[in-house]
Amino acid sequence: MRSVARSAVERVLPERLGRPFRWLVTSSWISNIGDGVALAAGPLLVASETRSPLLVALAAVMQFLPRLLFGLVAGVVADRVDRRHLIAVANACRVVVLAALVTTLVTGQVSIAVVLGAVFLLGVGETFADTTTATLLPMLVAKADLGVANARLLAGIITLDQLVGPPLGALLFGLGRQWPFVTQAVCVALSLLLVLHLQLPAHGRRAAGATDATGGRGSTLVAEIREGLGWVRRHAAVRTLVLTILIFNVTFGASWSVLVLYAQERLGLGNLGFGLLTSALACGGILGTVSYGWLERHVSLAWIMRGGLVVETLTHLVLALTTVPAVALATMFVFGAHAFIWGTTSTAVRQRAVPMPMQGRVQSVYMLGVTGGFVLGSLLGGVVAHAYGVTAPFWVGFVGSAAFLALLWHQLLHVAHADEEALARAGTDEPAS
Repeated sequence: MRSVARSAVERVLPERLGRPFRWLVTSSWISNIGDGVALAAGPLLVASETRSPLLVALAAVMQFLPRLLFGLVAGVVADRVDRRHLIAVANACRVVVLAALVTTLVTGQVSIAVVLGAVFLLGVGETFADTTTATLLPMLVAKADLGVANARLLAGIITLDQLVGPPLGALLFGLGRQWPFVTQAVCVALSLLLVLHLQLPAHGRRAAGATDATGGRGSTLVAEIREGLGWVRRHAAVRTLVLTILIFNVTFGASWSVLVLYAQERLGLGNLGFGLLTSALACGGILGTVSYGWLERHVSLAWIMRGGLVVETLTHLVLALTTVPAVALATMFVFGAHAFIWGTTSTAVRQRAVPMPMQGRVQSVYMLGVTGGFVLGSLLGGVVAHAYGVTAPFWVGFVGSAAFLALLWHQLLHVAHADEEALARAGTDEPAS
């Protein structure tokens, strides 16, 4: 039995990736459970305090706003300081906010203003923690293994954050409004302790105002943000990835913003429809992450990316045309596989290409594209659906994705070549694990 358990662990978390990687994955997975619990409990708490559509929508905005306001700053800080300590501080602040929220729930002092404030502050802490966590993997894992390593991290997001966490959060909320947030606080605290076990190599950090190797003084915050933006602009492969996620998240956000109405009105699935579609997406994601190692060995990077974007473009078309629930569910399953394969690939490419001292800033630029594209797309989808009907955002998504994919088709070769060059250098600059 023990040998079977060891074999299972080896398949999921290969020993060659090192013990620090296992600490990082365990920390991430535990944190994902807490985030998944809050994914269901957060909207339920808001709805229990107000029935105002404006305030409910404001709560959703509060989740995205910190990334737009502080994302680039978080990238600079992640490149300046000890990344392990920054994650610990950010998550400790999240625990404090959650403890305060639980206290107001237990004492009956909670209000919609308190909830909105807590959502915003938790988003700020999560922005700094997530941005910095994304820089750790290339410090711990060899370049050639970054694809598989990222797939393992994403597997936790799919299974724990999206499949296990939300039902657990709804169940705990039914037992008492405070319990989901107690659970999240415990998960964040445990994740924090596990991160402190990591021993990280130096990443070339230089504090603001400190004297650098040339005798000059450290850069200002704005200068370092501009340095990160400039690096992305000059690097063809990473620039292509940022533009791609920005545009395709606009088209995805437009469709996602009306998916619950689409499930009810177009597919006739009732109140369970949205949950079924998102579950199909998550199940496809599991297939994508499990199969990533095989895919990476047998399919070129350029065709992984091209094929995935074709799938995403056709997803909009099929959903715009169909009224058959089974077809829509199968389409979302395939889309889910693509989404997590794309996420794994783009993350690995970035981590291989970006110098260690720039990882935080480049990650923050990429996440700005992710969040900004989704927010813009959601606004666009609402306007288009209001004017032309619930399928209109899917048509917009199809036309927009197809047009951009045609422009992007040959540029994806730059991404592939950049990754090949990074892997060719892997033998000389792999991090120790």
